[in-house]
Amino acid sequence: MTHRKSIFRLLLAALVLSVFPALAQAPGDVRIALVIGNGAYAKVPLANPANDARAMGETLRGLGFRVIEVRDGSRAQMADAVELVRDSLKGKQGIGMLYYAGHGLQMDARNYMVPVDASLSKAADVTAQTVDVGSVISAFRVAGNRMNIVVLDACRDNPFGGITTGKGLAPLDAPSGTFLAYATAPGNVAEDGDVKSGNGLYTQYLLQELKNPQARIEDVFKRVRLAVRKASSGRQIPWESTSLEDDFRFNDGRIVAAVKPTAEQLQAEFAPEKADWDRISGSRNPDDFYAFLQKYPSGTVADAANARLNQLARPSLLVQGASPDGQDLSYTRSLFRAGDTFETRSTMSQGQGLTTTQEKVLVASGGEIPIEVTFNMPGQPPRVMTKLYDPEGGFIGMKGVMRNNPPVYLAPSGLLQVGSSWKQASQIEMLIPNVPKLPPSTTIAKITARERVTVAAGAFNTYRLEQETLYAPGGVVRRQACTFWVAQDIPMPIRTECSSEGTHPHTSTTELVRYTRGG
Repeated sequence: MTHRKSIFRLLLAALVLSVFPALAQAPGDVRIALVIGNGAYAKVPLANPANDARAMGETLRGLGFRVIEVRDGSRAQMADAVELVRDSLKGKQGIGMLYYAGHGLQMDARNYMVPVDASLSKAADVTAQTVDVGSVISAFRVAGNRMNIVVLDACRDNPFGGITTGKGLAPLDAPSGTFLAYATAPGNVAEDGDVKSGNGLYTQYLLQELKNPQARIEDVFKRVRLAVRKASSGRQIPWESTSLEDDFRFNDGRIVAAVKPTAEQLQAEFAPEKADWDRISGSRNPDDFYAFLQKYPSGTVADAANARLNQLARPSLLVQGASPDGQDLSYTRSLFRAGDTFETRSTMSQGQGLTTTQEKVLVASGGEIPIEVTFNMPGQPPRVMTKLYDPEGGFIGMKGVMRNNPPVYLAPSGLLQVGSSWKQASQIEMLIPNVPKLPPSTTIAKITARERVTVAAGAFNTYRLEQETLYAPGGVVRRQACTFWVAQDIPMPIRTECSSEGTHPHTSTTELVRYTRGG
């Protein structure tokens, strides 16, 4: 066994050296990918993983990666390949990538790649006979990589369900410096594709997008997600988690420091997107919104387009263990129901004291959702106004006062995930006479952590969302920075902390006091 292992390692090393350029490369230029495709299982074979690995290896080599490729690998061969990748990257400050196609499973919140020689009949066999995805991530960490990319097309229908602790793969928050991509949302099943296609459904579209000359990593995977969602009629929706702070482009291997856009840059980006949005916003054809998102996958109107797509082609996925407490959740967030009542308490600076608010959902079907708001401010009689939302929770505006076009969303549609970042802009249309037209409001936001928070309404498992909004009313820029704690299953924030700069700077804190579910 030791002799065979040594021979296999030598063969792998020879393969890697044969594609290494002779010239030395500067730190950060080294890109090495471990590509594994397992399909030749004795009892549960898969048609396409070996083809997937072959095609992925060829594509990545064409993009400048050095590729270590294993097809239909045993556990020993896979473990040797992991060691070789680690040793080849060590000290290079490079980029490590894992692409795996084949059977995968989860157990106790860990994900495992299944070798073709595995014979799994009990839980103990999993750790003894498979390869932990975490071992590859650890190898990348030991190597000291600047960036890691992990792609798992390993969510096929699980033939080992009796010994696992969940369906599909377990959700993970990407470790520092890592981009983590699954072929479908955690806890769900991906399609292997057919023999005629030659590739799994997910890999088929990933290969196409990697060849895009402007293959920015987040745009690549957003476009793949859209294409797979459309091709599978919503049965399969890929999922990503990222902790990357920099931008990376596959076609040239550059890592570029991400620069925070200015209000002016976002407003300039918004102008052509809004023109396209206005042409399709009333459409009932999902293809119009798929096309829009393929054109602007990370645009300022992407949230509105995704929300509209959910209205027209709502996913029905359940996500196994996606919440912080391990409970099943719908792919989309809980939305408003008629009769929902939210009571909040706000504390503001500038001597404004304590404000309480009650919001009640009047109607929650059809188009605009009216929510009656009663403001109780110190020294003033109660004031009643009506907020308007769309069916996906987008804030349309205040009745008789102002409207947002497109609606503004607190969080992105779909599953909340640490590392998600987005930007949005909206034209503010004032409905009060003699009020001048305002420039678009612009926002950048990111989900930074999972946190359990306690407020008057109780204790909640939440996601911490950091948001910065830039306005330019009257030509004077005013910045507002807010932190929201949001839960997947409650439409309103659990807690909000904001600070505003400008003509009237102030701070405020709002928390949920009581929540009653309607319907």
